[in-house]
Amino acid sequence: MAIQPVSAVGIDNASPLIRQLGIGGLPNIAQTQAPAGADFQSVLMAGLKNVDGKISTANDLVRQFAVDDSVPVHQVTMALEEARMAMELTMQVRARLVEGYRELMNMQL
Repeated sequence: MAIQPVSAVGIDNASPLIRQLGIGGLPNIAQTQAPAGADFQSVLMAGLKNVDGKISTANDLVRQFAVDDSVPVHQVTMALEEARMAMELTMQVRARLVEGYRELMNMQL
């Protein structure tokens, strides 16, 4: 019995209504992940690099906003919220991975 890989979720897999609206806020995860057939480690590292990029972008925008007002406040707020949500998602994934690992370790053979 072979295990089938899960396809990436992004704007390409979205409903026709979302594509018609042209919502650009939805990231295409297939572009940020490792190529198809990649191992778990590369997929996880690609996701962590994406989160790290969001956090450093938000940090840079906050620094630039503090120094001068060339960056609009709404752009800083959006970047901070994206970074917060990405970090929250990362913590949820970590919790689920740890929970799954513990469950596997408690299985009796």
